[in-house]
Amino acid sequence: MLYDTLAAEARRNDGLDGVRLAALDRARWLIDLFLHRQPSETEIRLELEGRGDPDARAAAIVLMLSGVVEGGFWTYRFAVSALVARTGGWTPGEAAVMLCRACDFADAGHEFADMLGIALGAAERLDADGCREAAPWLRHASERLARADLAADDRRSIAQRLWGLIEKVDEAHVPEGLLPVYDVWAAPLRDRTREAASTELARFLRHLAALSAPRPSGKWRRTCVSLADEAGAREAVAGCLRLLAEGDPLCSREAGGHAAWMPGEYHYHYLVHQSHSDLARGVVWAATLTGGAETAPLLVALALRAAASRSDVVPDLKLAGAAINALAAVDDPSALAELGRLQAKIKDRALRKQIGTALQTAAGRQGITPEQLVERSVPAHGLGPDGVLERRLGGHVARISVEDAATVRLTFTAEGARPVRTAPAAVKDGFPDELKELKVLAKEVRGTLSGVRARIEAMMSDGARVWPYGEWREHYRDHPVTGVVARGLIWEFRGEDGAWRAAMEAPDGGAAEVRLWHPARAAVDEVRAWRERLMDGQVRQPFKQAFREIYLLTPAEEETGTYSNRFAAHIVHYRRLYALIKERGWQANFLGSYDGGFNGEARGEFGGGAWRACFYHEPATDDYDYSPEHAATDQVRFERGQGRRWTEAPLAEVPPLVFSEAMRDVDLFVGVTSIAADAEWADRGEDRYRAYWHRAAFGGLSASAEVRRAALERILPRTRIAGRCSLDGRYLVVRGDLRTYKIHLGSANVLMEPDDAYLCIVPGARRSGGAVFLPFEDERLSLILSKAFLLAADARITDETILRQLSPSR
Repeated sequence: MLYDTLAAEARRNDGLDGVRLAALDRARWLIDLFLHRQPSETEIRLELEGRGDPDARAAAIVLMLSGVVEGGFWTYRFAVSALVARTGGWTPGEAAVMLCRACDFADAGHEFADMLGIALGAAERLDADGCREAAPWLRHASERLARADLAADDRRSIAQRLWGLIEKVDEAHVPEGLLPVYDVWAAPLRDRTREAASTELARFLRHLAALSAPRPSGKWRRTCVSLADEAGAREAVAGCLRLLAEGDPLCSREAGGHAAWMPGEYHYHYLVHQSHSDLARGVVWAATLTGGAETAPLLVALALRAAASRSDVVPDLKLAGAAINALAAVDDPSALAELGRLQAKIKDRALRKQIGTALQTAAGRQGITPEQLVERSVPAHGLGPDGVLERRLGGHVARISVEDAATVRLTFTAEGARPVRTAPAAVKDGFPDELKELKVLAKEVRGTLSGVRARIEAMMSDGARVWPYGEWREHYRDHPVTGVVARGLIWEFRGEDGAWRAAMEAPDGGAAEVRLWHPARAAVDEVRAWRERLMDGQVRQPFKQAFREIYLLTPAEEETGTYSNRFAAHIVHYRRLYALIKERGWQANFLGSYDGGFNGEARGEFGGGAWRACFYHEPATDDYDYSPEHAATDQVRFERGQGRRWTEAPLAEVPPLVFSEAMRDVDLFVGVTSIAADAEWADRGEDRYRAYWHRAAFGGLSASAEVRRAALERILPRTRIAGRCSLDGRYLVVRGDLRTYKIHLGSANVLMEPDDAYLCIVPGARRSGGAVFLPFEDERLSLILSKAFLLAADARITDETILRQLSPSR
């Protein structure tokens, strides 16, 4: 008999048997319905009409206990929820029975969350005395919740309700599961709880865990600071932030996975379990609000780490977002400068949007643009106008100097001696703290310099960006860090007559406005003159500017109208392509054997974010397991930003600088990752891509290869092999003693005359040809010159792999 079965289940000797049995007796009519059929929710509701609250409460309890009935609680969860919501008079015992029954399903995931939520509905209708009587069962539910495997959203809503009820009974109680039991990052707060448990500390911890949004409200922030002070917890949250940013990550083998969706057999490291993500974000904000500008370096480190810019942990975008938004709330120039640096380093699209929003908000407070905010917030790091900082450490002078746009050095000089880069023993032993501080400072200067260089280069596509001369002089030319980059570039100055004139130094008497020079806006003779000037003066610019590639719209692209096939139909190494796309700050999906993984689209923003280029690609074949080894490239299209929407635009409407810079990136993607650049590909024997390899490896020159040729025209006459070299179309021809060679200016592959036999020289076999000044960094140009020096002296080659190709009879 069903009643007897339920009655037997009700006897647990836990002090609640009488409550369960009373409910079964009062709801005997409902049990009798189950004997004949499974009643509908409507039928149960009609049966309860005219009955009082005690009958409704008894029915809710019986339905909660009806796990033995076909369908069980899950079938009647909405009916039970409605009964609890509209029924009054709940007793502590009845609420305890509901809580106890819910805890029976603590291993049932989402069902446990549903049942516990309904049980809490009954407990929330108790008064203070009732909550106190039900407290043991509330704590029991809190313990089961702490160990349950629930989704973060389910846990958050249930935990806040449960902890709120416990707080009514004991304000000093820290619910189990609120603080991680073993996680290293939470150790300072755990220690504080053990040392000085108090109502104020418990209230503070619950407040931290209540933060579920990326940016807290003003009320939350004010309450956070006051609670932190009342609990004496400033040092504890500062320690937690430091451990999140710099401490050892959690290992899935030891601590379990951080989320239910991660497979248990997959070994990885992570920062925070999803059960404690809200608490961790609360800690980030509490440390920031109480620590101010001193937290900026830690927030940057945490943002980069959680965004997976480092490889030691899986991404935690919510935690990274909290660090970014907290950094934006620090009202200090150094923090805003760090935010600008993050924009150049973080590749995730959602996080970059958060950075952009944060900069927009911060700039709006000052009445300037986000671009102005970033450039005005670049820290000087205490450097003098010449980019130098000196400190005396005993008998030595420590010197940090920005030597060029890519080099920051820390040196030590004794009286009358030459500077050395290794700290002398007297400095290490006598000034360890000062030495550590200087090393950290030098690292920070390098980071700032790198960020400035990347930011200015990104402005090459923004033809509309113009500075008033005074503003440019203050924040660019005369800045201790930015100035090192700015003074190595070509700028255009507009005088009172309205004409723009290019120069690397400001004209006498100043100018009205300044903009960054781009060769696409200059005449051919002007570009040639600048290249000659840089070569004659052996000036290496911070990035490729005078020798920059220019991409103009072609007749074929004018005909297609909305897309370019200029870089279509290439076969590339896919993993290299994906890595390079991300490195250049583009966003792209990952090709693979999953729904939507066959069509690749990489997107990069240009023109100050007003334009977007889309580069399409796909797996070269379909015979792969997880991801393809090779991809085939396809069209490039452009989109115009309109608010939050992007709409496709005809190529003719794309600004020339945007078009040129975007196509330059795509050329880089293809040129670097194409199998045509693989020197050993020709030795693979029969291959489906062999025809493509030969066509691309020795085909026409791209814009980047044309720039390489222009550079070689100026470099070769200055070398000792000038008499053995000549440029012929798409080749650098080198006359050796044994053979004459043709080095392709695009792929750096080599053919031997007179029969154009292929000569394989892998990069590891290349030799230096001595110190040769290169006006810009280009690995392919360096490789071409290295091969040229090697082959010009081919009679002295000793490498057997090369000699066998020069003389097949060997």
